[in-house]
Amino acid sequence: MGFPEVAQFRTLTQQRAELEKEWERWATAPDTAARKPGPPPPRTTLLRSDVAQSWQRSLHTVDPARTVAPGFDDIADRWSASPLRAPITELAGDLRGIAEDSGYLAVVTDAEGTIMWSAGDRSLRRQAEQVNFAPGGCWDESHMGTNGLSLALHDDRPCSVFSAEHLIAALHGWVCYSAPIHAPDGSQVGVLDLSSSWDRSHPLVLTSVRALVTAVETMLRAAEPAPRPGVRLECLGAARLMRDGRPVPLPPRQLEILALLALEPDGFTPEQLHAAVYGDRAVSTSTLKADVSHLRRATGGEIATRRWLLTGPVACDAVDLLAAIAAGDTTSAVWLYRGPLLPGSDTPGVVQWRAYLDVGVRNAVLASDRAEHAVAFGERAPGDIAVHEHALRLLPIDDVRRAVVAARLHTALHA
Repeated sequence: MGFPEVAQFRTLTQQRAELEKEWERWATAPDTAARKPGPPPPRTTLLRSDVAQSWQRSLHTVDPARTVAPGFDDIADRWSASPLRAPITELAGDLRGIAEDSGYLAVVTDAEGTIMWSAGDRSLRRQAEQVNFAPGGCWDESHMGTNGLSLALHDDRPCSVFSAEHLIAALHGWVCYSAPIHAPDGSQVGVLDLSSSWDRSHPLVLTSVRALVTAVETMLRAAEPAPRPGVRLECLGAARLMRDGRPVPLPPRQLEILALLALEPDGFTPEQLHAAVYGDRAVSTSTLKADVSHLRRATGGEIATRRWLLTGPVACDAVDLLAAIAAGDTTSAVWLYRGPLLPGSDTPGVVQWRAYLDVGVRNAVLASDRAEHAVAFGERAPGDIAVHEHALRLLPIDDVRRAVVAARLHTALHA
C-alpha cells in the first residue's frame, strides 16, 4: 500500500470511527425526539442532512440491530416483467467486468427497492448473501432503513452511504453508491448500485454509477415502441405530428395551431384563435378555416366545428410538461423539456406559451435542491447564467460534472 493509499485509509478509518459514535448516540436514544444530530464532528466527517433525515424516518419502523433483509420468492416473475431486464442483460458483461475488476458488487432493484439482479466479486457476493443483499431481498427504507438503494429511491438522486451512515449495524462494513433509473416518461423503474467493503470507498465510483445509469436510460428510450397508436404532437425543441406511429407532414402554421389547441383544452372561438395565431396582422378568416379543416383531416376528425377545440385524445409533449410543472414534479419536467416550444415561431399565442413553459421549468429548477435538475436543464439553456451558478452551488467539490457546468457558465458570461 503506497503513501497516498495509506493516507486515504487513515482518513476513511477516522471517518468511520466518528460516524460510529454518532450512530451510537442515535441508535441507543430512548425515543425519536432525542435522535437529533449533535454538534458538528471534526471536519473530517459530518453527518449529512439527507442521512440524518433518513435515520429519523427509518427509526420508527426499523430496528438497527436487524441482521437480514426480508425476501420475496417471486423474483423470477418480477425480473421477467421488468423493463430493466433487456438493458441490464445487454450490459451484464460490462457490469460484471466493472464490478469484478474493482472488487465491487453490482445490483439492480425494481422501483420498490427489491433486488432483481446482481453480479460481481465472488467473496463479496457470499458476504452480501448473509444479509440478503441478493436477488429477492427487499431494501426499501421501511424495511432496511438508510442504505444506498433506499436513499436513491426516496430522494430520487444519486447518492453514497458509507459505513455507519447505514442505519443497520450489520451494514457498517459496507459502502454503497446508488443512482435511480428513470423510464422515458421520467418515472422511477429501479436503482443501480455498486457496493463494496468500506475501505474501498472512493468518490469516483459514483461517477461510474451515473454513467452506467445513463447507458441504461438511453437503452430504455431506444426500446420504446416506435408505432404508438393514436395522435401525438411533439413540439418541444422541434415539431412533428405522429398518427399511429407514422409522421403526418404538416406546414409550420398548422403545427402551431394544433399546439395551441392542445394547450387550451377549452378551445377557441374563431376570433380568439385568429388573434392567437395572427395577432394584428390582416389575414382573412377563410385562411384560418382552411388550416383548421386540414388539421381536422390530419388528426382523424378530432377538432370540433363550432368552437374550435380538440374532441379526441391528442397526446402532446408540451401538455405533459405543463402537467408536470403544475404538479411540482421537477424531475419529470426537466426530463420532458427538450427545448423551447416551437422554436423560431413568432405566432403570438405560441410566444406566450413558450415563455410560460420556459419560466415554469426554470423556476422549478432554481427552487430545487437537486444538482441533477440544474445540470440537465442547463444543457437545454446554455445561456442561462443563473442556472449554471445554481448547479455549481449544489454540486459537491469533487463532482466531475462541475467542469462541464463551469465551462457552460464561462461561455454564457462571455457570450
